[in-house]
Amino acid sequence: MAELLPFVEKHLDTIAQCLLRGGVVILPTDTVYGLACHPDHPEALERIRQMKGRDADKPFQLLAADDNAVWRDGALRLPDIERLVMHWPGALTLVFPTKKGHTEGYRVPKAPLLQKLLARCGGTLRCTSVNLSGEPPARDAKEARRILGDKVDLILDGGPANLGIASTVAIIDLDGKYKIIRQGMIRLN
Repeated sequence: MAELLPFVEKHLDTIAQCLLRGGVVILPTDTVYGLACHPDHPEALERIRQMKGRDADKPFQLLAADDNAVWRDGALRLPDIERLVMHWPGALTLVFPTKKGHTEGYRVPKAPLLQKLLARCGGTLRCTSVNLSGEPPARDAKEARRILGDKVDLILDGGPANLGIASTVAIIDLDGKYKIIRQGMIRLN
């Protein structure tokens, strides 16, 4: 079973080092508990895919420290995008076209300590909910530990997830028009 640490500021360096070395961490977000890894470690992402039993063609979002991390990472600034990013930080994942010619899903969580961890890890982390594919997500560290605690490197306990509901996901085209592909907490007009 992985080590369980309270998700507090004094542990941020330890957590960041684990992620920067290619570790997989269970952490609290503002929505549900997540499985996170550093985007520079595809082997860690593959571990997560195997843990969850997730299809290889289903992508993982990037949690970002702030919207500047999203633009630095290569998301295109699109027409009328400000009306959507005004929901950040929050429970909205936006799938943008990128400068590299593919799409990428980004979310800026409304959790100051998590934002600090993201910044220490370079601005973004790959993340998905703690659950087996098709099952409901974990809403606290105890539940997350029961589901996948023996397969990760570190478990962070930040108490119950605030919302307990996954984020809304919207895909955006080059004209700045969007389509909801998963309805969550945020409702877009």
